[in-house]
Amino acid sequence: MARATARRRVVRLNGPGGTARPDSLAAEEPLEIRLGGEPLTVTMRTPGHDFDLVAGFLVGEGLVDGTEALAALRYCAGTDADGANTYNVVDATLRDPAATPLSAHRNLLTTSACGLCGRDTVDAVRTHVRWPVAADPLRVAPEVLYALPERLRAAQRTFDSTGGLHAAGLFDASGNLLCVREDVGRHNAVDKVIGWALREGRLPLTGHLLLVSGRASFELTQKAALAGLPLLAAVSAPSSLAADLAEELGLTLVGFLRGQSANVYTRADRVTLAGSAPTAPEAAHHDRHDGHDQ
Repeated sequence: MARATARRRVVRLNGPGGTARPDSLAAEEPLEIRLGGEPLTVTMRTPGHDFDLVAGFLVGEGLVDGTEALAALRYCAGTDADGANTYNVVDATLRDPAATPLSAHRNLLTTSACGLCGRDTVDAVRTHVRWPVAADPLRVAPEVLYALPERLRAAQRTFDSTGGLHAAGLFDASGNLLCVREDVGRHNAVDKVIGWALREGRLPLTGHLLLVSGRASFELTQKAALAGLPLLAAVSAPSSLAADLAEELGLTLVGFLRGQSANVYTRADRVTLAGSAPTAPEAAHHDRHDGHDQ
């Protein structure tokens, strides 16, 4: 039931003239997430892999940490003018509803650009990490890192037709792609990957790598840590708060991963360099005008 793209007629300008033609757009629709029948939040997302999205969101909220904690996911009420199910409402049932913190029962309005809207302060987002990543023994060669963006890009099927989606990819330590998800929201793409891992019984993701197609924000760093991921890589820049959190948690944060270069902002000891030991990364000039950053 994926509606990842929508068709719209456009006028394509070419020099002094123009031609009418159909074009594909990345779909964006609201998804209401309910917990035990009670509204929890609404997020704007690209339809498809909705159960993965909800499962990953619950991991990021600290509400579930394994498949045994999640009893069921189901589409429920939500109809259009013709009475057809819109598939825009998902209800999650926990095996132990009493274990759900009262703070979880709040109404949030998140958008595809911000997964933290409605939070009072950044400090309120610092959820307890169930699986500390600082001691994770992951080691990865630079060549493995360099190969990740192309492998992720090759798996972005919807991006090929729309050019308007973020992607997140889960890799093993050898650089094999295990799961890729796309969405108009970068945080949703990560939730879909982590939700897939939860539903496959793979959490914690010890010894794995997560690559995102845009920037690495504080929230994405937090989501990676909550899933037990020791390394988060991004093709663009991390934020200062993302680097601070990664350093605090002992997570390896890689940015500007493009071609045969990258910046390692924290825990560079996990990257096996030839010759000498890694040194503190120096500031480097990069072109920040990347289409994925928008």
